[in-house]
Amino acid sequence: MKRRLRVGESGIHGKGLFATVDIKADTLLGVCKSKPAREPTPYTLWLDGGKMVNVTCRLRFINHHKSPNVIYYDDLSVVALRDIKAGEELTHDYGEEWN
Repeated sequence: MKRRLRVGESGIHGKGLFATVDIKADTLLGVCKSKPAREPTPYTLWLDGGKMVNVTCRLRFINHHKSPNVIYYDDLSVVALRDIKAGEELTHDYGEEWN
């Protein structure tokens, strides 16, 4: 099976995660592997109740964008919000606090 995602240099920030094939809306791209965090890092997600986890898989390279093409759900699954073209960087809106 052809790999759907690759890590590469991002025009948004450092490294990013890119589609290697066209991806249809509502496709499950994976579930974040994570471990509990005591201090935030660049790969920390904040969950309900203030709990923090560090993403330890390549999904950590999804960068912030105000017009996202993927979403993280509470179970840490990552799903395409719309059709994504091969070569396009995967992005998520991390919210107003993100700088």
